[in-house]
Amino acid sequence: MYDEVFSRAAVWLGEDPDPETREELGKLLEARDGVELAERFSGTLRFGTAGLRGELGAGPMRMNRAVVIRAAAGLAAYLRARGQGDGLVVIGYDARHKSADFARDTAAVMTGAGLRAAVLPRPLPTPVLAFAIRHLGAVAGVEVTASHNPPRDNGYKVYLGDGSQIVPPADAEIAAEIDAIVSLHDVPRAEDGWEILGDSVLDAYLARTDSVLAPGSPRTARTVYTALHGVGKDTLLAAFARAGFPAPVLVAEQAEPDPDFPTVAFPNPEEPGAMDLAFARARAAEPDLVIANDPDADRLAAAVKDGDAWRMLRGDEVGALLAAHLVRRGASGTFAESIVSSSLLGRIAERAGLPYEETLTGFKWIARVEGLRYGYEEALGYCVDPEGVRDKDGITAALLLTELASELKETGRTLLDVLDDLAVAHGLHATDQLSVRVADLSLISDAMRRLREQPPTSLAGLAVTRAEDLTRGTDALPPTDGLRYTLDGARVIVRPSGTEPKLKCYLEVVVPVSGSSELPEARGTAAALLDALKRDLATAAGI
Repeated sequence: MYDEVFSRAAVWLGEDPDPETREELGKLLEARDGVELAERFSGTLRFGTAGLRGELGAGPMRMNRAVVIRAAAGLAAYLRARGQGDGLVVIGYDARHKSADFARDTAAVMTGAGLRAAVLPRPLPTPVLAFAIRHLGAVAGVEVTASHNPPRDNGYKVYLGDGSQIVPPADAEIAAEIDAIVSLHDVPRAEDGWEILGDSVLDAYLARTDSVLAPGSPRTARTVYTALHGVGKDTLLAAFARAGFPAPVLVAEQAEPDPDFPTVAFPNPEEPGAMDLAFARARAAEPDLVIANDPDADRLAAAVKDGDAWRMLRGDEVGALLAAHLVRRGASGTFAESIVSSSLLGRIAERAGLPYEETLTGFKWIARVEGLRYGYEEALGYCVDPEGVRDKDGITAALLLTELASELKETGRTLLDVLDDLAVAHGLHATDQLSVRVADLSLISDAMRRLREQPPTSLAGLAVTRAEDLTRGTDALPPTDGLRYTLDGARVIVRPSGTEPKLKCYLEVVVPVSGSSELPEARGTAAALLDALKRDLATAAGI
């Protein structure tokens, strides 16, 4: 019953350029392991708006050099078909297993296809790559990273010449070029001829980071910083030194790149336990702020002292703090966020008389908002300098948040005080997430189907006043696989994750507040509503 799978695997083995995956696949064929081979050859990793992301290993359903070479060749064909066959493609990579190999293979394919290729000098933050595309006048860029995925994963993110990630229809057009490749033997790969960039691009990025801060602003806040075994440390330390902030106190155990991420179950600051070492360091160092980047440093996490304990700020809280800080500094331009982020940003923008837009999830959409001045997404992503980096950037966001903490420190106030001010001014906007990780992806499709066939009429005792199936699109949004429920004083969005095997449910409640004395009661009300929303939504979705 596995004869066809064995045949496909044997053909793949004959083309695989990587000795490690050839050995892995050879052993599976020798053992006649039909079950494992069927899993790896049941299809191919699909190239979409997130590019590619998956588990490392042999076969078309894994991330490996053969898959990457095909992806690079598809991108090259796409660029050539659009008259950009002599353009520059700049390539960055993180410190994960195989990242440097995937970057080199991409450069070899681009050079072999007649394009010019330039590779960043070493593993660097993703925002440096996003900056380099426009800085160097490239027609496209590739970042080899799996961001905050587990250690066994890697990925392949594609940008076009405007410096932002691909969106439809470019993703489908590139995927079609990939699918047209019959054999890896048909893909020319140069042995050399591409450029390894020096530090000038990084220096230009660091010089640009100065622009996010106000001239002469206080730079006194002390921080504890963790890179979570990623590539952010050196770039962040250099940016902080340029700005004149105190040198961050490092979480030594997580400071250096390590593709095995030995101290965390998942290298994502949102995951339980990921920040434990940072909090331990903070208890000893007593900083004003704890900050963290994810492994490719395009996201920022922050924690503050709340009583005697340190607590993580939600992404929506940091998003509102940065927005309020920019408004106070007189920012102009459009404020934008994804639909799963807190509606508080819209209130802040409206009060300031600034344009505001909602987009689909992902900075590939946020970065394309016309006249963008500031964009954020609840999953710890912030774009505070869209002229420099049209993507989320955990380095510049850290600078801006630390500037705000410094200004508040000068007046004896804290970030929590500003959050209280925003709640009194706009109502308490409380958010939470119900996130379910699955081993069987059919559980996600089953839950989405159940909600579509039997949409809830009430959640947490609140009537559902509007139910939207976002696959149909809206007046303002293109179609996407998601559901949005508007309730009396609350909002729920349900969608499959685009990068992980998760079903994500985004919850928000808004509790009116007329004065600071009402905040404790309002927070209790909001917490109870969020808990009830979780329970009722889990029941409705069957998860």
